Amino acid sequence: MGIKISVVIITLNEEKNIGRCLDTVVEIADEILIVDSFSNDNTEQICREKSAKFHQHKFESYIDQKNYALSLTKYFHVLSLDADEALSEELIASIKKVKQNWQADGYSMNRLANYCGRWIKHSGWYPDKKLRLFDKRKAKWGGINPHDKIILQDDCTELQLNGDLRHFTYYTIDEHIAQANKFSTIAAEEIVGLNKKISILKIFTKSIAKFLRNYFFKLGFLDGFYGFIICEITAFETFLKYSKAFNIQKSRRKNTF
Repeated sequence: MGIKISVVIITLNEEKNIGRCLDTVVEIADEILIVDSFSNDNTEQICREKSAKFHQHKFESYIDQKNYALSLTKYFHVLSLDADEALSEELIASIKKVKQNWQADGYSMNRLANYCGRWIKHSGWYPDKKLRLFDKRKAKWGGINPHDKIILQDDCTELQLNGDLRHFTYYTIDEHIAQANKFSTIAAEEIVGLNKKISILKIFTKSIAKFLRNYFFKLGFLDGFYGFIICEITAFETFLKYSKAFNIQKSRRKNTF
């Protein structure tokens, strides 16, 4: 007899994506749990139509929201997804096998991004290994907002699954720019909270290094036009993150005098 899996997803106005996500987990999920931060579109209706358990909870941070969602799951073994993700057929088959023969404390998978309708195979975006299937008794969400990650306890084992986690990132370049601005603000606040020292030199070197890494060393040029756009906006997000952190630190120093 195999183990049972709770699939957990946090949402906010995800009517465009959530149906696709739920359709791909139905074969492997013994429970589907949604934690929504008060969507005002059709997210709730779609989730209920597809028999998902729907909870609403105030959003404070990605890490806090995902750990809260984790606390609500019925089963110990959890697959955590974002609403704009979906399982490939190969990944579904891999998870079915794991359900019958659970051998590790956590399982990772490669994430393949779809950007403006094109699959991105380079640019620092693939394979983008993610640990998403795990025993919640031995793991929790951590990292630095907004880039959360599952952290296993010491001495835990991890295995890699075959198949891709498909990530439908941005439908337009404007969406990517808006998200970069949003995420850079969150990240800047985290940097300041960690008391990391920021200089003007660091702002420029970090940004330039990010572009060079993704476009040349991570072969972003092989992704064509959208590879260039991705690498450019990713570097700009780095520039914004450190610039905003620098500005916050400068303002706080000024206010102390």
